[in-house]
Amino acid sequence: MPLASLLCLVVAISDGDTLTVRCGAPGAYQQVKVRIAAIDAPESRQAFGQKSRQHLARLCFQQRATLQPVDEDSYGRTVAHVRCGSTDVATAQVRAGLAWVYTPYAESRPQLVALQRQARSSGTGLWSQKRPLAPWTYRHRHTR
Repeated sequence: MPLASLLCLVVAISDGDTLTVRCGAPGAYQQVKVRIAAIDAPESRQAFGQKSRQHLARLCFQQRATLQPVDEDSYGRTVAHVRCGSTDVATAQVRAGLAWVYTPYAESRPQLVALQRQARSSGTGLWSQKRPLAPWTYRHRHTR
C-alpha cells in the first residue's frame, strides 16, 4: 500500500484502537482493518474497554477518515495515523483517558505523552482507577 494519505469511510469499530474502513472507488472498494498508530486502548473485557470503543465510534463511525499508513502489524492490519473529520483520533482517545500512548509508534507524536500526563493527573477515564492495567500487560496475562 502506498504511503500516501487515503480517504476512506469508517464502516466498523472493533475496539478503542482498531477500526475497519472502506477505501477506493465505488465498485472497487477495499476493506482495510486499521490499527491506530501511537495508542493502545484497553481490551474489550478490560475496565474502560467498552467506553473506549464507544468514544471511538462517536468520533468515527460512518465518518470519512484520512489515513496515513506507517506500518503493518503482525496481524496484517494497517497501522496508521487516523483523522476522522478534523479530529486526530489518537489525540482524542488519549485526551479522554481512553487509551495509553504506545511508545513504539509515538516518537513522532510527543504531544501525546503530555496529554496522557494531563489525563492521568486529572484522573480522566481509565486514570480514575487506582491501578490501571496497561493493555499490553493485560494481554500478556490473558494469552489465549
